[in-house]
Amino acid sequence: MREIAPDADRAPACAGPDPHPRRASRFIVPPGAVDTHAHVIGLPPRHPFVAARSYTPPEATAASYLAMLDATGMTYGVLVQVSVHGTDNSLMVETLGANRERLRGIAVIPLGLPDRELAALQQAGVVGLRLNVLYGGGIGFDQLHDYAALARELGWHLQFLIDAADLPALAPRLEGLAVPIVIDHWGHFPVSRGTADPGFQTLVSLVRDGAWVKLSGAYRNTVAGPPYADTVPFVRRLHAAAPDRCVWGSDWPHVAHRGHMMNVGELLDLLADWVPDAAARNRVLADNAQRLYGFPPSGGRHSL
Repeated sequence: MREIAPDADRAPACAGPDPHPRRASRFIVPPGAVDTHAHVIGLPPRHPFVAARSYTPPEATAASYLAMLDATGMTYGVLVQVSVHGTDNSLMVETLGANRERLRGIAVIPLGLPDRELAALQQAGVVGLRLNVLYGGGIGFDQLHDYAALARELGWHLQFLIDAADLPALAPRLEGLAVPIVIDHWGHFPVSRGTADPGFQTLVSLVRDGAWVKLSGAYRNTVAGPPYADTVPFVRRLHAAAPDRCVWGSDWPHVAHRGHMMNVGELLDLLADWVPDAAARNRVLADNAQRLYGFPPSGGRHSL
């Protein structure tokens, strides 16, 4: 699933999110729930796009994201540095700094940043680093162990945007990493490959052995389309492998997506099928993510 475009001329425009997000209709989102995957996006010239980007998105403001969290009943959010801004984390860091209690961040950085810049990222609320081999503007796995060493030093984790088909070859390099690892969108795995696919089997094994996985991006992995029923057997296997290391993400504003633009409420409702047990689902939405990202444990709703 290589989607990297070599230049901006081949980076098609993508649509923005549904402007009217709604709550889940099939269950009540618990207090302390965390949306673990979203992006804020600025526009040039203040926030330049990288030339090697794979898509050209519209603006996705901090205010719009916070409004989405409010509309869907999510207490906290995690911003992931978007690929089109490359290693310029300034917009994300600005947003984190203005919402320190409510938001955390995952940065994309070059190695060798001065200590003062790393400290500023920590102070803003960055808790992890993202490696990305799917979209232009990301950083790949060539220096995996150097990034792992840096993450360990800072008390951060590593987050991977990768095609599950690449996991069998990568898995030996992941053994012995002394930091938590998180797999985006359950490996961008097209369900047409089936549960016996070696990439999916490796993903399940990694999760069973200690990796975290984001139960997100159903619309990226589906073949049948909405309401994404064909994703259910796959996510249930992943959840069964490690119910305490699964987290949920909206993937707002749904960049690089074409076709039906889903409402975040639809994606939340899908969780009722992915994780039918209410207590287990609440752990995915709240307890697990609070532990991974350093939010206060549920005990009362954050004041919004």
